[in-house]
Amino acid sequence: MQTSADRQDRHQYPAHWEADVVLRDGGTARIRPITIDDADRLVSFYEQVSDESKYYRFFAPYPRLSAKDVHRFTHHDFVDRVGLAATVGGEFIATVRYDRIGADGLPASAPADEAEVAFLVQDAHQGRGVASALLEHIAAVARERGIRRFAAEVLPANTKMIKVFTDAGYTQKRSFEDGVVRLEFDLEPTDRSLAVQRAREQRAEARSVRRLLAPGSVAVVGVGRAPGGVGRSVLGNIRDAGYAGRLHAVNTAFPEDLGEVDGVPAHRSVRDIDGPVDLAVVAVPAERVPAVVAECGEHGVQGLVVLSAGYAESGPGGRERQRALVRQARAYGMRIIGPNAFGIINTAADVRLNASLAPEMPRPGRIGMFAQSGAIGIALLSRLHRRGGGVTGVTGVSTFVSAGNRADVSGNDVLQYWYDDPETDVALMYLESIGNPRKFTRLARRTAAAKPLVVVQGVGSAPQGHAVRATRLPHATVSALLRQAGVIRVETITELVDAGLLLARQPLPAGPRVAILGNSESLGVLTYDRCLAEGLRPSPPVDLTTGATAEDFHRALTRALADDTCDSVVVTAIPAIGEASPGDAELAEALRSAAAAVPGKPVLVVHVELGGLAEALSAAASTAPQAVDRAPGTAGGARPFPPAERLPSAPASPPEGTHLIPAYPAAERAVRALAEAVKYGQWRREALDPGKVPEYDDIDEKGAARLIGELLARGQGLTISDAETCELLGKYGIPVRRALPAPTPDAAAEAARTLGYPVALKATAPHLRHRADLGGVRLDLADEEQLRRAYAELTELFGKPEELRPVVQGMAPRGVDTVVRAVIDPAAGAVLSFGLAGAASQLLGDMAHRLVPVTDREATSLVRSIRTAPLLFGWRGSTPVDTPALEELLLRVSRLVDDHPEVVAVTLEPVVVAPHGVSALGATVRLAPPPARDDLGPRTMPAY
Repeated sequence: MQTSADRQDRHQYPAHWEADVVLRDGGTARIRPITIDDADRLVSFYEQVSDESKYYRFFAPYPRLSAKDVHRFTHHDFVDRVGLAATVGGEFIATVRYDRIGADGLPASAPADEAEVAFLVQDAHQGRGVASALLEHIAAVARERGIRRFAAEVLPANTKMIKVFTDAGYTQKRSFEDGVVRLEFDLEPTDRSLAVQRAREQRAEARSVRRLLAPGSVAVVGVGRAPGGVGRSVLGNIRDAGYAGRLHAVNTAFPEDLGEVDGVPAHRSVRDIDGPVDLAVVAVPAERVPAVVAECGEHGVQGLVVLSAGYAESGPGGRERQRALVRQARAYGMRIIGPNAFGIINTAADVRLNASLAPEMPRPGRIGMFAQSGAIGIALLSRLHRRGGGVTGVTGVSTFVSAGNRADVSGNDVLQYWYDDPETDVALMYLESIGNPRKFTRLARRTAAAKPLVVVQGVGSAPQGHAVRATRLPHATVSALLRQAGVIRVETITELVDAGLLLARQPLPAGPRVAILGNSESLGVLTYDRCLAEGLRPSPPVDLTTGATAEDFHRALTRALADDTCDSVVVTAIPAIGEASPGDAELAEALRSAAAAVPGKPVLVVHVELGGLAEALSAAASTAPQAVDRAPGTAGGARPFPPAERLPSAPASPPEGTHLIPAYPAAERAVRALAEAVKYGQWRREALDPGKVPEYDDIDEKGAARLIGELLARGQGLTISDAETCELLGKYGIPVRRALPAPTPDAAAEAARTLGYPVALKATAPHLRHRADLGGVRLDLADEEQLRRAYAELTELFGKPEELRPVVQGMAPRGVDTVVRAVIDPAAGAVLSFGLAGAASQLLGDMAHRLVPVTDREATSLVRSIRTAPLLFGWRGSTPVDTPALEELLLRVSRLVDDHPEVVAVTLEPVVVAPHGVSALGATVRLAPPPARDDLGPRTMPAY
């Protein structure tokens, strides 16, 4: 029952409704409740709305708000009457309001569950998606306050507002009466409304990143008067990369008569720049950054790259400075990369932006790169530069983002951009931490279905100064969830680049079958062994002998690729001595021409100290600089590109459809990259049919909701009793074998007579529960004599009955003991876990995990993905158990926690899987009030 204190709390200012959002055009706005202090803002806002928009809102000419109107629109109880405003720079740009009504259409209070809703958007901000964002937030507020349905009356000519409602994806009813369109729609999220919301989120966040990566004009703030320094260096890097837009240098210390710096127009302030500035690169001391942000915001700058240090990385004071920076930038509708960032790069020919501390513009290519750390960003760029010039020669970067402290723009935002970026084929990410695993996993799954996503995941904490909910899941569990989302998880930067090069330039393998050929028997055997270790299925290596010619390689590769039992080919090559041995360019051409004849299968080369082969493999279509001043007739392809040289401003692009062969200096590196490509290809094929969440006719969802509500009325969070657990699980068709307490031998005997022999006697004390290996369980007790003897043994070994908490339970059919768990993680969401019971599985961490809701295909893979799964399928002559019944149990548990977010933890242990059927012998359930907002809620940016 709700107390008066609870009711009073509901009428207090709901700070958790405040949120920053990204709008359709990539700008930002803040959404917050309207209060009595907003009277002047409301009046000013209304004065800037056109007469037509006012007419559409009030259905009559309404030039100004009366004092009574202002009072009504600013005084809310936050339950039955709620108003929200979207603000930029602290001023209103749009408002939305709902009023709860009864069946008669008059104002009402709960339990009435319908409300009238109305919007007003400033004309200058119409078309930016403000109303759509406000609708998501006001709908979430209404659901929280027990409102299930909105009604809106709109003039037929107000087509924009009608479209906002009809496009939202809710279940709707539309009618026309007295010249007004009446729309009614349920607020329960539907598959369509969720899809609409996430599509809008993707477009908005992608646009916000695109505004940063492809600006029409850039100002570098903090350009030193003398050569050197961060600002002057970045200015030079942008200029030297051939940036296609307008570039400005800014420093308050410039002399008033200074016109240029290094050929770039110079200004003392951003305000002095004539014309728009899309991006500002900030390189001033941290204490001066707020003034720069204010200048940029007032000038209409769209985004910032803050290179300045002295923020969250420096301690508590820096964290507060960082929070203030984000709040200030968002108030002006700007997004931030940084602070403490290394910078951004876009190699597109019509942009050519190197707003970073990297002195060289990377080769243009199809790989997108994201890193948080500047040091890691440098390492990634340099390795790809070396490999680009030395191994593939044509694989370069499309875009690069080093986000520093990741205060605003994060890996999630960049993923949204890469998802539909036509210039990016492969995404490489080095993530020191994942601040929002649930969202990242969702975005990664969608991205991976379109293009490979390769990730090195650190084990660090959430970004400093970032107000994200920390995950309680172990690092290994988060990694497993990422793999299930199609993410290619690797451990090192070397593996990241190795996999990226293969995926950028070769087709995905159709399976794990690998052909190996080359001119070194020992290198072939080593490659064969590594394939077996990585779970691939290699054929015996074909040894061409050290005397093999380029034509021998060509014929052997052609045969291997034409073989239907081969999915990919690894070519091993070592230097050969003799007149007949092929030169680097000759061998590379032989391999390229053979691979081109069968383009559907990937080819990799393992080379040992072949200085020119790697370059020759890519020379025909290389975007790397070619060797200059080379003597005529010199063997080999393009020489490696010296780091000190400038890259050409417009490298040639490879021919359309060209697949260039990546080469690796070690067999284990090539095979590891190939193994990851094989697993990713398998995931892509399976992702085409992810399965479905089955419906079960015997599930009583409403009865379970009613029971949960009654139980939660007793407290905010509780582990419910065994009887209540059995009742709740029973409503989802999950029976738990009955267990009766046995505080004395006589009580044990009475319990056994009630249940029927044979029975089990178990100690349930915390230190003995689920620990059969410690001897706290006696099974197959056939009569009272055996039961009393077992009772005496337990009390003699472990102590008094009140310490052991013994129970008697009917025997279940023999089978394999397993564990099923579901937990609601604050960051990752609901996770279903499965493994075998026992100390060995716990010690080895042999548990598999899936995000809820789980489909039938995912349940099948969950059962088979633990290392000890063979025990379920007849290992070493044992009887296979009923895995279909086990999969159904998993699906029912998944449905329970998905349907009822109040169920925050479920443990079934042990679950005995017999040859026919499953038996849950123990169960615990924990309940807690659901979060006010979840992944079905409105779009929001990370809070500060």
